[in-house]
Amino acid sequence: MTELFDTLLHLPEVFDRIAAADSHRRSAGGHAHHGAQGHAHVHGLGGSGGAPVDIVETPGEYSFVLDVPGFSKSDIQVTLEEDRVLVMKGGNGKRKREDEEEGEGCRYIRLERRAAPRSFQRKFRLPEDADTAAIAARCENGVLTVTVKKQPPPEKKTKSVQVTIA
Repeated sequence: MTELFDTLLHLPEVFDRIAAADSHRRSAGGHAHHGAQGHAHVHGLGGSGGAPVDIVETPGEYSFVLDVPGFSKSDIQVTLEEDRVLVMKGGNGKRKREDEEEGEGCRYIRLERRAAPRSFQRKFRLPEDADTAAIAARCENGVLTVTVKKQPPPEKKTKSVQVTIA
């Protein structure tokens, strides 16, 4: 009976590992894009999964929106690596259950609430028009939003050529 209970106790963690592996398999080599010809692409570089992401392109910026329930602001890091790679990761390695600290004599009768993923990491290669000096991140109500401003397009210079008649 205790063995069955222990198995059931850790079942949500097993599901988290399976979901992370599935997310990694789907995102490896994948990319998100606006869909129209000539638009910049944001390339996904895989990651350990655990945090689904929406990528939105507007005329002035790119927005990355991730669901990160159970993570505090101090658990989350947003960095920019070489070659314009935006990295969003988080986790403290601890599963958060309110009753864990009650000590001996405490046992779960039923576990229906899913524990938040213990960690996540997502990497995306930013397009050339992304302004890597203008990146902002905020985490509010379990949602991480990272915005990357776009650089203005280079001005097109016109040159007048005098036409001579021969």
